[in-house]
Amino acid sequence: MTLRLASTRGPGHRYEGRPREDDVAAFYDADHDSLVFAVADGVSDASDPHVGAALACRSAVDEALRQIALNAGVVDWGHLLRSVAWQLVEHAAKMLGAPEPDPAAAEGMLASTLIAGVARPVPGGLEVVLARVGDSSAWTLEKGRFTPLYANDQPLDIVSTEVVALPRVPSAIEVSTVLLPWEGALVVATDGFADPLADGKNLVGDFFAEHLATPPNPHDFAYLLDFSRESFEDDRTMLAIWAQDRERD
Repeated sequence: MTLRLASTRGPGHRYEGRPREDDVAAFYDADHDSLVFAVADGVSDASDPHVGAALACRSAVDEALRQIALNAGVVDWGHLLRSVAWQLVEHAAKMLGAPEPDPAAAEGMLASTLIAGVARPVPGGLEVVLARVGDSSAWTLEKGRFTPLYANDQPLDIVSTEVVALPRVPSAIEVSTVLLPWEGALVVATDGFADPLADGKNLVGDFFAEHLATPPNPHDFAYLLDFSRESFEDDRTMLAIWAQDRERD
């Protein structure tokens, strides 16, 4: 596996001096040959979305690593998302100095989308399992083509009954499993990248399909993500994993 990740503020947040509302975290568990990762996008309507996104990513990675160690590599994604949600609720109570946790207050302060996943080598490539709350997106990239893992994404609205952001946990958890073949890549990103990419059949899609065909160096990866595209000014976070068969290399 080769991993690259980057997170950048959009022009609006740079101009206003506001923090980035996206976050990303990853950790390689050598004992179980597993790469654990998380990408989050704080909801703009929340008062402290940057705190929520950072806490969601780190809590998700910590909980996944804990479960992998205890359960022989298996992750209970429903339990993981509920654990992350409770971390947000408890942290909001500490920020407020409240005597009791208040989920509604936590949502108003720290609401965040989340995609968390685990990638591990298997015969033929990498097995990747993903769990999602909210509207961040993921794609496979093979032979110059982006293929979305989630269809019919809707814009996130904190008051929507259709799209949920943590600390709300939907009753039906979105869990996806994909076998990433050798020389393929998985791309996970917030809507700051997903919106200009669209279906991948445009200039943005062509550009990234070319430059992500093989892993760029870390600085180039960040530079690529910080592209300019008129009317697309949101924060952007992207994580990419390449499946590379070293035996064939």
